[in-house]
Amino acid sequence: MIIADLQIHSSYSRATSKNITFQNLEKFAKMKGLDLLGTGDFQHPKQFESINKELKEDENGILWSKTGFPFLWQTEISLIYTDRDKGKGQRIHNLIFSPNKDVAKQIINALSKKGRLDYDGRPIFGFNSVELVDMMRGINEDIEIIPAHIWTPHFSLMGEYNQLTKVEDCFKDNTKYIHALETGMSSDPADNWRLSNLDKFQLVSFSDAHSMWPWRLGREATIFDFKELSYKNFLKAIRTGDGLKSTIETPTLYGKYHFSGHRNCGVVVSPKDSLKLNQTCPKCGNKFVIGVGDRIELLADREGGYKRENFKPFVSLVPLQELIAVVHNRPLASKNTWLIYNKLIEKFNSEFNIMLNASEKDLLEIVDKKLVDIILLNREGKLKIKPGYDGVYGQIILTEKETLQKQKSLTEF
Repeated sequence: MIIADLQIHSSYSRATSKNITFQNLEKFAKMKGLDLLGTGDFQHPKQFESINKELKEDENGILWSKTGFPFLWQTEISLIYTDRDKGKGQRIHNLIFSPNKDVAKQIINALSKKGRLDYDGRPIFGFNSVELVDMMRGINEDIEIIPAHIWTPHFSLMGEYNQLTKVEDCFKDNTKYIHALETGMSSDPADNWRLSNLDKFQLVSFSDAHSMWPWRLGREATIFDFKELSYKNFLKAIRTGDGLKSTIETPTLYGKYHFSGHRNCGVVVSPKDSLKLNQTCPKCGNKFVIGVGDRIELLADREGGYKRENFKPFVSLVPLQELIAVVHNRPLASKNTWLIYNKLIEKFNSEFNIMLNASEKDLLEIVDKKLVDIILLNREGKLKIKPGYDGVYGQIILTEKETLQKQKSLTEF
């Protein structure tokens, strides 16, 4: 089994940590329990230089650190353009995976003819997704394109801004070359099963990490079942589902765009209530920032709870460090939070082992019962969470008083 996070950004992307290095990524990936990472931003000149300096490619297209941790050639680009048929602006983020260094260099050369690559690790281009597929397939048919965080409001395939209702609206005839969709934090596979027109796509989850910290890295991941770690096997899993085992998600309510609302007005409403309100804020009269839940409710042709044929299972987890911070009322990166986290890692080797496998008895030998109870509730999918909305992450609810406050906020309008 290989737990992979294949949506990473380098320190050369906007709004990212300047401490993202391959050494730090490897260090915290091992603590998290990850077995494979994307390189992030391979088309950026300085990141490409770092990849060539610090990683060595094998005959299977896998890059290895000096201490033996694997990476996959990966980047993400932003396409912002006007759809000629609709006469409307479109914004979409696409992940690109390369089978090897030689192909990565050809991708870089092709993209450099379309715009600058040195100003941002996630560059913006003015051409559309159809042209992107044509360009990549003209280089090598083993290049894989996966639309990223497909439901978020502002830069996604199915989100509110684009107003697209199916993948074909974006990729046209080239949809046949799109094999997988990345669900993003604010949706999970079960949400996507509700749309029959998505049945032909594999569903994967990655973190979109802008730092190397364990509460960001691997917060979403995909589990592969490979006999051998190779780009060929990765491609087979993405294109056929053979070798794609399951995904690790964050609870959708924890995502910062799941519910609709207005942060400045302090209004947050469920998808069904939002639609009843015509997606309009009752305080200011302006349109809500439309959440993922609204879009899914609007476009779904199946009821919640439907499981599509040959579905892949998934588990939803809030990162361990966030649980510790909430239970002990300490900042996420505080000395106290790190102390408890490191004690658990020392005992159980990785965060995923703690979250998924460690027994209650063994956990109680290391940390207090309140934290153990929250870890177990997290594992069982029973955490109470105040929904995220309008760019605000969801919040874990620990007390009955908080639960009542949450219920009031969701039924007030």
